[in-house]
Amino acid sequence: MDRPVIAIVSPGSFVIPSAESSSVELVIEQVAKRLTQEVGPVVFGKITKGYPRKEVIDGVRYVRVGATSQQSYIRQVARKLVHYRPQVIQVENRPRFVRHLRRMFPKARLWLVLHSLTFVSKPHIGKAELRACLAAADRIIVNSEFIKEQMILMVPKTRRKLIVNHLGVDMDSFVSRWSYEGLSEREEMLQRLGLTGKKIILYVGRLIEIKGVHHLLQAMPQIAAQVPDAMLLVIGSAHYGSDRVTEYVQDLYQLGNAMPQHVRFIPYVPHTEISSWYRLADVLVVPSDNKEAFGLVNVEAMAAGVPVVATRAGGMKEIIEHGETGYLIDVPLLSKELSLWICTLLTDDDLSQKMGGASINRVKERFTWDHTALRWLDVYRKTKKLK
Repeated sequence: MDRPVIAIVSPGSFVIPSAESSSVELVIEQVAKRLTQEVGPVVFGKITKGYPRKEVIDGVRYVRVGATSQQSYIRQVARKLVHYRPQVIQVENRPRFVRHLRRMFPKARLWLVLHSLTFVSKPHIGKAELRACLAAADRIIVNSEFIKEQMILMVPKTRRKLIVNHLGVDMDSFVSRWSYEGLSEREEMLQRLGLTGKKIILYVGRLIEIKGVHHLLQAMPQIAAQVPDAMLLVIGSAHYGSDRVTEYVQDLYQLGNAMPQHVRFIPYVPHTEISSWYRLADVLVVPSDNKEAFGLVNVEAMAAGVPVVATRAGGMKEIIEHGETGYLIDVPLLSKELSLWICTLLTDDDLSQKMGGASINRVKERFTWDHTALRWLDVYRKTKKLK
């Protein structure tokens, strides 16, 4: 390759690229293909039936290896890395991989990208091991100021290595629900689903306790009393690409089944199809707990012109402007304020449209994949100057 090689090591949990992988793989795919004018990204991932070991998509080289464990996976990736002689090796969301690769490539520029706090916290890793893994990284890129602050609290010596790079969306994939095209497609889909005339509340994400879906379901009787046409669509499952039902999901079903005229569960939807569901919404609700790193669903809904009601938690307060593009609620006040702000939007179309327009503008100004890629390239160029 004429361009400098940048190796991007995915976690190896899901095949990449794929519409049924996690948000980590989505971020890698979307950013990597926007770097190709300046660098040559080589993305490493796991081999899966139906996928070749090597291929080039959108100018990005994908290399896939077979592995029965995380240890086996990173060893095989390390062996492949030798042939590409990358200028930067970027590890996605797995601190232990950085430490392993530092031993293999002592002089390499090693970057760690953290998508959440999951793999820098117990039970996944202890504090002493975490310090050693982070010490092996030259740069640590995070997707929110929230994660940056948390990392400094956990390991203060990381401060000088930390760089914030917010995530984004592809605006071409999201049609505003207020545009002529969006309104037409929205009404067509509502009719097909038997939801014409309904006020749509949308939840998109994993059905796990930290995402707070139970708070939304518990608020539905109060919301339905004020807005009889309210319908909550819950899109997602407990695990990526799987509809396996956990005990928590069973509890959610029980809450929803108590009012079937106001709650509908939608199985896992591939990311390539999710934009049409956002257009249905009058409001997106993200009732996550305090550890939500960024919340990509926020900017995706905003790109479709949908205001968001979310917790004032994690990185979400960096995305949503209270009273401008939606409403933020302190986590302890969810039971008191969730129905209030949802009903405010469901009963005021003018307000909803105004906030939807402001949401689109905010995304265009700050939260697109082009913005994310340009910020990454800026970090890379500065690193080259220090060589």
